[in-house]
Amino acid sequence: MALYRKDPDVIAALTSEQYRVTQQSATERPFENEFWEQTEHGLYVDVVSGEPLFTSFDKFDSGCGWPSFTKPVDPDNVEERHDGTYGVSRTEIRSTHGDSHLGHVFDDGPPEAGGMRYCINSAAMRFIPVDELEGEGYGDYLKLFEAREDR
Repeated sequence: MALYRKDPDVIAALTSEQYRVTQQSATERPFENEFWEQTEHGLYVDVVSGEPLFTSFDKFDSGCGWPSFTKPVDPDNVEERHDGTYGVSRTEIRSTHGDSHLGHVFDDGPPEAGGMRYCINSAAMRFIPVDELEGEGYGDYLKLFEAREDR
């Protein structure tokens, strides 16, 4: 079982954008981030702790300019918190073990997939392609992709 945690050495190695997003709860610019158009199959993990967050199968084009997902791969790895910044009531999403700000969740996602839209900052995630899962220590997640014919 992997140990996911907030590691000071990893935090020190973050880019300024990754630090701003994950540690200071900032938001990256829409349509100008690494994963909003990503279509390759794989696993998205927290850039700080490495805890698995989302799979490519749950990613969809919401048109908002940030990667959007219908559900987390493991609900125990994401926490929801009330966010009242800017006078707007929203639900913030943070990684459970890394305490990284990831983004926000909204109830305007695809109805056929549960109706949720996890709007996530690319700077908060690292993408691991399917063929690198085993080598990166995420071999247990291969079964999610092997079971899908459309990978």
